[in-house]
Amino acid sequence: MAEATDRLRFEDRMRDADALAWSVEKDPMLRSTITAVLILDAAPDRRLVADRLERGSRLVPRLRQRVVSSPWSLAPPRWEVDPYFDLDYHLRWTRAAGAADVGEVLRAAEPIAMQGFDRDRPLWEMTVIEGLTEDRAAIVMKIHHSITDGVGAVKIGMVLFDLERTPPGPPPPLPMAPVVHVLNRAERFLDAFGHERRRQLGRARRFPSAVGRALTRAAAAPSGAAEDVGATVASAARMLRPASTPLSPVMTRRSLSMRFDTLTVPLAETKAAAKRGGGKLNDAFVTAVARGFRYYHDKHGAAPDQLRMGMPINVRTAETADLAGNQWAPTRFPVPIRVDDPLEHLQVIRGVIAVQRGEPAVGLVEPLSSVLYRLPTTLLTGIFGSMLKGVDFTTSNVPGVPVPVYFAGAKLLAQFPLGPLGGSAVNLCLLSYVDQLHIGVNSDLAAVPDPDVLHTCLLAGFADIADLA
Repeated sequence: MAEATDRLRFEDRMRDADALAWSVEKDPMLRSTITAVLILDAAPDRRLVADRLERGSRLVPRLRQRVVSSPWSLAPPRWEVDPYFDLDYHLRWTRAAGAADVGEVLRAAEPIAMQGFDRDRPLWEMTVIEGLTEDRAAIVMKIHHSITDGVGAVKIGMVLFDLERTPPGPPPPLPMAPVVHVLNRAERFLDAFGHERRRQLGRARRFPSAVGRALTRAAAAPSGAAEDVGATVASAARMLRPASTPLSPVMTRRSLSMRFDTLTVPLAETKAAAKRGGGKLNDAFVTAVARGFRYYHDKHGAAPDQLRMGMPINVRTAETADLAGNQWAPTRFPVPIRVDDPLEHLQVIRGVIAVQRGEPAVGLVEPLSSVLYRLPTTLLTGIFGSMLKGVDFTTSNVPGVPVPVYFAGAKLLAQFPLGPLGGSAVNLCLLSYVDQLHIGVNSDLAAVPDPDVLHTCLLAGFADIADLA
């Protein structure tokens, strides 16, 4: 069992971007719930599961903390230890019925994912499903995106996993439980005021050096400095630009109902295909998905040249690599789906993604969020609804664990991430594990009423990429 406290830092307040995502959930279509389905080769030991989660909740503060808003929204919400933390509320057990296969687990996971969190408790739930075929078991893990992004979730997950089925020796002593301190209203106001005061002083101290660097650049190349400013403003405008109408003429409706599906493809084969096209794994992944959507639209007699894709870009740096929470920038951009040759298609998409990674606004998520967070919540939900409900599909790619891991005596066979729709028609998340790529597909049933057809089309898209290997 890994010790997370040596590798992760936990701040006592949400970042502005996280607070923004938290606020816009007034519109339930913009909820940011992450679900993961894990398949185990056996039922985990109940006593060990409880021990792992009790221990993990002491090592990872977020698992015991609830979100508490600041008076008058003076500062982003605080993370505070829940004085009523009850592990039995967050951990549930059930048995499979019917087919007792992965499909049934996915059907059981769907209503779990569709339900909103109790905002007075820590924002996670775990359901263990026993009695699958071949004596297997499954875990449905539900966690709010404000706690962490995909990369951070993998790090937190290693607190619960072992590298052996039966680790040698007795378990280490149970860490101390985090101290509970519920602030009263006056303390909460002073804490929020002090937080903002410290933040503004920090910005003021950094301002002279920032101005100095800007003046130096302007003196060296006046026109270049002006162009940089113009490019940054234009980039920010593109990031916030409304796009409420999907490019797809087929996947136009939206709802609160979702369908989960999965795909598994070989890691080495997909990497080889990406390398042949001069790209990376994510380029091959997005190309396969784009081709799958082309086939899906062909089935419906529609022929759009492009679809609008949402893609988070990891902005972790060496200084922030150990910081828990979200560190990504949202992007939305059209991707071509009608390039006949798969190799050429991969190369075209590689170039499109490279342009997005170079957008100046990628580094401005926090400053922009700091301004937007102060707007009235109703206005915020309207702004973000206009930005996100026109996204046709979202993709994300998370590097997972390269070696086999175990949970409470059971071996992890597969893990499928299922990201939030957030207004898009479909979300496709890729998570690598050992030598496989596990892909979770979350479809809005109003946009995709025939998810089995989409699944077949996505398989065809990935087969095109496999042929390049």
